[in-house]
Amino acid sequence: MKPHKILFPVLIVFALILSSCESDLDNAVTIKNLSAGELFINFRGSYYTVAPSNTSNYIIKDIPKGSFSYATTYEVPADVPSSVEGPASGTLAFRQNTKVLMIFSSTFADSTYKLYVTLSSNEDLSEDSPTGP
Repeated sequence: MKPHKILFPVLIVFALILSSCESDLDNAVTIKNLSAGELFINFRGSYYTVAPSNTSNYIIKDIPKGSFSYATTYEVPADVPSSVEGPASGTLAFRQNTKVLMIFSSTFADSTYKLYVTLSSNEDLSEDSPTGP
């Protein structure tokens, strides 16, 4: 039997194993907009509009490994002062099977609109983590 007849099937199996690793990333950002207005998210060179809803989530999928910046703009009635509390912009780190949840809510008090942002992730971001960046 010639060596290339054995080597070729082994290389095909090896290539299939390596190519299947990347498709198992399953990284996603889930955005829950409980605020009074629309949100506009700039993430990975794309622009996402997230309508206010108490019943649905906006999910961004197929995110590769790496660190990506994001920024949030929000809708406010004209001539109304506003402020943001929480991480409305920053950087998100993705490894394999990273899940990020961003929750937006708002209040309107004393003629001021305030947007609140909370962010959580299933990643261990501690510096002593063996899977750290």
